[in-house]
Amino acid sequence: MPIPVQIVNGKKTFTVLENNPEVMNALASKLGLSPSLQFHDIYSLADPTLLALIPRPVHALLVILPLTPAWHANRVAEDSSYPAPPPSPAPSTSAPTSTPESTSTSEYGTGQDSKWSNILWFKQTIGHACGSIGLLHCAINGPARHYVEDGSTFAKIRERAIPLGVEERAQMLYDDGEFEVAHQSVAELGDTVAPSAEDGDKLGQHFVAFVKGDDGKLWELEGSRPGPLFRGTLAADEDVLSERGLALGLGRVIEMERVSGGGDLSLVLLLLRGSGMISRSI
Repeated sequence: MPIPVQIVNGKKTFTVLENNPEVMNALASKLGLSPSLQFHDIYSLADPTLLALIPRPVHALLVILPLTPAWHANRVAEDSSYPAPPPSPAPSTSAPTSTPESTSTSEYGTGQDSKWSNILWFKQTIGHACGSIGLLHCAINGPARHYVEDGSTFAKIRERAIPLGVEERAQMLYDDGEFEVAHQSVAELGDTVAPSAEDGDKLGQHFVAFVKGDDGKLWELEGSRPGPLFRGTLAADEDVLSERGLALGLGRVIEMERVSGGGDLSLVLLLLRGSGMISRSI
């Protein structure tokens, strides 16, 4: 039986997940990602020769970052100037003229805000769900979504999320029993004992996903930020692990820490890549 969730300060709270391939691949499988796409460890970003040996393309990076003073200050500055999302769209009283997918290809962000074109972002309202929400951001955006299997939890979440506003989307995920059971069922995997619900708040770490959208835009996705963060546009032959993809994405945080005098960051980093037959096209 999965570990039961807890209610902490009135909020549903999951068990903290370990960011390693065993845990994330098990969770991805339960949620409906084809085994043709897998998470793998990255042990170093410092050696371009080793990075060049990694099969491409890399569809996403999922990383645990420590909340250092420099990154915290940058987050506060960015978040304070982030534009508020528009109100959720009013329910339509007329019959739809096309499918949700086709009507929302430029409106994924809030249900109507085109600046979040072709990206699905989830605000985190579940305690300690940052790992599974990071995985969700990696799997249902960009090319990886073509590996989501029909009828799976991922597929159903994605379909329901597209027309919703930020708050409605967060509530939909909060109430999703399949998502909850899948997360909790892998919580005991990994090499370390998961911290208690209360101690998990003291870790000072964040799961962050870096994803390249179909339009080439590089996004930093984290449920505790005010929205998806656009980091630049990549060329067709550049992925999130390319020299420019790293410079605009994860490398930006690493450089920020270096300039501040904080030294090397302690990262736990996975990449999502694969080969083989595509399961579906959504």
